[in-house]
Amino acid sequence: MSLFVFGINHNTAPVRVREQVAFAPEATPQALQRMVAETALQEVAILSTCNRTEIYAYMPLDGDQDAGREVANWVAGFHALDANEIQQHSYCHYHDDAARHMMRVASGLDSLVLGEPQILGQLKSSYSVAQEINTVSSHLNRVFHQAFSTAKLVRTQTAIGESPVSVAFAAVSMARQIFADFSEQKAMLIGAGETIELVARHLREAGVQKLMVANRTLARAETLAAEFDAKAMLLSEIPEHLHEADIVISSTASQLPILGKGVVESALKQRRHRLMFMVDIAVPRDIEAEVDELDDVYLYTVDDLKDVIEEGKRSRQEAAQAAEKIIDVGIAEFLQKEKALDAVGTIREFRSKMESIRDSELDKALANLQKGHDAEAVLQRLARDLSNKMMHGPTIYLKQASVEEKEHGLQAVQDIYELNKKI
Repeated sequence: MSLFVFGINHNTAPVRVREQVAFAPEATPQALQRMVAETALQEVAILSTCNRTEIYAYMPLDGDQDAGREVANWVAGFHALDANEIQQHSYCHYHDDAARHMMRVASGLDSLVLGEPQILGQLKSSYSVAQEINTVSSHLNRVFHQAFSTAKLVRTQTAIGESPVSVAFAAVSMARQIFADFSEQKAMLIGAGETIELVARHLREAGVQKLMVANRTLARAETLAAEFDAKAMLLSEIPEHLHEADIVISSTASQLPILGKGVVESALKQRRHRLMFMVDIAVPRDIEAEVDELDDVYLYTVDDLKDVIEEGKRSRQEAAQAAEKIIDVGIAEFLQKEKALDAVGTIREFRSKMESIRDSELDKALANLQKGHDAEAVLQRLARDLSNKMMHGPTIYLKQASVEEKEHGLQAVQDIYELNKKI
């Protein structure tokens, strides 16, 4: 059996192709069952995210050359796509390289955003689905668990996920430098797009419990607010609630400022001049530049975050180098376990075969005794036939090794049977 990975990701295909080959959650169970039934793959799991679709599998050892083409054709057939285009945008990894790829994916080293943590949860979810459908067994179980444990070491022993590399993460990271305890702070988020959603997620993960979401349309604000147990409101309601916010992060598509100096100044008076932290991610800006002139306000724009983001990228690159070394160790451990399991299987088969020979010859001997044959002659024949059958395989191997000048083979047999030692 051989480990195999087939994939299409953000490095090899545009979003047009990625969205076509994606497996919807409700379609994945059927896809797993069909793939096992319709291809040579014997264990299968599917990972499908916005940036990648990957198939992890075990297959017969002699299937390496055709596996990529077979899976590309199957994926094309399942999604009613052109097989040649799928092959053009796909990649394949085999054996050790496949295990390494899985560990890099789990650790966030192969992600669009280096070190992003969501991919590990997505990989665990794909494994769970395959377990429920019974398309994974001992082989994939081992490599998945090795990938999970290696990713955990990368997270705990490097800073791969600590430094900000996105505007949303950088904004929240800067707020953490101002407030020692996020659990006591209340945040107002202005806008309801992807960036603000990501900001909300980072704030919640950082410990902020109280959130407000203000948006031009109330329905969208309510949808986002429901996800984070937040209060939804219209942009026109901001002046009534701004004084409640310790943190204000804004990202809308408005062509005119949403917060002016006067509104913020009024909110500060109601707050008795308690500190307010504001980040304006929007371009054009949502918050008037004059707000920065007010005391008790820390106002940052997207330009102020650039240095933080660049420093974060450098830090993650350094952490990635350390992570690659951890993955090297993970690969070595995985291969060592695989070899040990191979040895166990070989030992089991060897003992089974020797016991089969023993039982067969013993049955013959007992039958001859029951027929009244001389006991001593029966025992002599048992010993002779038993030793001949046990020596037959090694003898053939030794002759062949001698002809082909395989010195390591000859030495192996000498070591196994201790031929250089006196009895």
